[in-house]
Amino acid sequence: MTSKQQYTLIATCAAGLEDLVAEEIVAFGGTEIVRAKGVLTWQGDLASGYRACLWSRCASRILLQLADFPAADDTELYQQCGVIDWQKHLDLDTSFAIDCTLSDSAITHSQFAALRVKDALVDQFRERCDGERPSVQAERPGVQIRLHIHDNQATLTLDLSGESLHRRGYRVESAIAPLKESLAAGIVALAGWQKDIPADTVFLDPLCGSGTLLIEAALIYGDSAPGLGRSYFGFLGWKGHDASLWDQLVDEAVAREEAGLDRPWPQFLGYDADPVVVAAARKNIEQAGLSEKIRVKQGQLANLKRPADKGFLVSNPPYGERLGELDEAVQLYRALGRAAQTEFAPWQVSFFIAAPDFADRFGLSWSASHRLFNGPLACRLFCAQPRSVEAESAFVWELSSDAVSGEDLQDVDFANRFIKNFKKINRGCEWAQREGVSCFRVYDRDLPEFNVSIDMYGRWVVVQEYAPPATIEPELAAKRLSLVLLVLRQVLGIRRDRIFIKTRKKQKGKEQYQKQSSQKKMHEVREGKCFFLVNFTDYLDTGLFLDHRITRSRIGRLAAGKRFLNLFAYTGTATIHAARGGAESTTTVDLSATYLSWSRMNLALNGYGGPAHVTVQEDCLQWLDTPRGHQYDLIFVDPPTFSNTKKEHRVFDVQRDHGRLLELAMRRLAAGGLLIFSTNFRKFVLDEDLGQHFAIQEISRETIPLDFERNSRIHRCWEFRHRLEV
Repeated sequence: MTSKQQYTLIATCAAGLEDLVAEEIVAFGGTEIVRAKGVLTWQGDLASGYRACLWSRCASRILLQLADFPAADDTELYQQCGVIDWQKHLDLDTSFAIDCTLSDSAITHSQFAALRVKDALVDQFRERCDGERPSVQAERPGVQIRLHIHDNQATLTLDLSGESLHRRGYRVESAIAPLKESLAAGIVALAGWQKDIPADTVFLDPLCGSGTLLIEAALIYGDSAPGLGRSYFGFLGWKGHDASLWDQLVDEAVAREEAGLDRPWPQFLGYDADPVVVAAARKNIEQAGLSEKIRVKQGQLANLKRPADKGFLVSNPPYGERLGELDEAVQLYRALGRAAQTEFAPWQVSFFIAAPDFADRFGLSWSASHRLFNGPLACRLFCAQPRSVEAESAFVWELSSDAVSGEDLQDVDFANRFIKNFKKINRGCEWAQREGVSCFRVYDRDLPEFNVSIDMYGRWVVVQEYAPPATIEPELAAKRLSLVLLVLRQVLGIRRDRIFIKTRKKQKGKEQYQKQSSQKKMHEVREGKCFFLVNFTDYLDTGLFLDHRITRSRIGRLAAGKRFLNLFAYTGTATIHAARGGAESTTTVDLSATYLSWSRMNLALNGYGGPAHVTVQEDCLQWLDTPRGHQYDLIFVDPPTFSNTKKEHRVFDVQRDHGRLLELAMRRLAAGGLLIFSTNFRKFVLDEDLGQHFAIQEISRETIPLDFERNSRIHRCWEFRHRLEV
């Protein structure tokens, strides 16, 4: 066999990468290319096959066809394989392995089909070599033979690659469910990255995992053959192997790589929130010989900034596995989309996701979409060039042009009071317009006959109807609620579907924890630089306590560099403020799996994750009472007035149990730390004994927002410190 002999060669690849592999085959000297899903066949000499093994970035395997014949049953398969002169391909001392795949075949067992090929090969050797035969070796055999039968037509090939070409040899550490290197290279290429990209262009992966996208992008730019790092190929033990030709191609590849390394390089930057993952990426980068070319750091998505005017942001964000739940991944997509719009125009941004239905959550206009497969999982690569926009501002309500006064509205008194309150809030609260606060209370049972509270949540309005006294006829109460809704629509010019009604009444036992609905519809609102998810239908509360706005802001200002603990965390809104304020770490504790999932979604929505932001599902008192070494610099304790647990049948009563709760929490407070305690129980009396052990200062008045000033006892709040430190 000579290197000029023409062969039928086959490349397999992940579905969706066929066009890229076809371009490679042309560059390798291939002709007569025939494409099918995940398979390309071409005519080429041995150099063409070798180049494919050495240089293909997107192919999975390179096969050299030995024979193609009908195989209606195992007897015909055996006979046809016996015709092949196996001594042209291997010697007695050459180990071999046979692998088989079947599709629409009369032979239904792949292992049996492979066994019949082995029998034909072995029997031929025994007949010609005095009973001797080569041995089978499953791992890295000298010759790897592959049989594929489709519609009773068999194709027998020699696997030139030996192992899948995605195994470049540089991956020593991997994150959970890493991308195959061949797929990663395809993603990078489809995103538009090429080896002739200007050196002042940055390649950035903000969620880099084990660093595969970064490494493949660097290999492309450096003109580095991905096969140079491999020590094993399937042709090395093949009798037709041309060692001198292979050495020549390797020398050529080494020269090209050296030239690529010597030219000016762009920045390759990667970030991940998990330090263990960052360490794994660095090991892979070092193994690939690119430590001086790629920088990977621990960092939160929330802190991501554009490092240069031009660049490519390419990422494979988690879609369930790393965040635990798809819902949390979807919120991360929103955070990525927000970062792309505010920080990365006019960069090229590309996201590879396994949930194409959620592409709209990024909020981007996609310029291209590529359907790819990650194993059996149908995925999409979405590409865009974001428009330059400023940081998102909070939604600001405006009164309808017809609502200058309430004179022409259905109920003059209520309308006038609502308009007066609305103007006061918008005029007097700097946090509403200057600080990006979109959620506040406008009306709080100001008029006895209109026993409702009205809260604005961004573009939505929540009306809380309180149960009327027994002296009020239900029909009259219903009529007044209808008037309230009519006035709101007239004054705000709002559609009916943006107004949500919640009915509050005195509840007992488990009633207070029952779900109101199961729509699971979340809406995004803003408070300063924090974004929260609220639910207007499923629960009595929305997921955001508006009266704690100042307290949350206070926590954010105090959190820089601190270890923050949030007890009875609810949906984790205080945790988000602490993280945004620069907390070194946060721990969020709540017994409810629903609220902790909500907390994780809020974290993801704001671009926070990894081991620095831990959520713990446990009874707070029990968790505090378990010996642990963790200390915290800032603690927020906001327990419910009353709660019970289903499993242990424990009952928490804030008046009865707050003393023990605070004593346990103060054990976790580090020297010089601060604990903030808040309660909404109107009849609450702080245990006087606590003052003997701790320095306590009530800050209730300072934490009541302007929109709750009529209800100054909406909550009470104290600061606790260790007494010896005052």
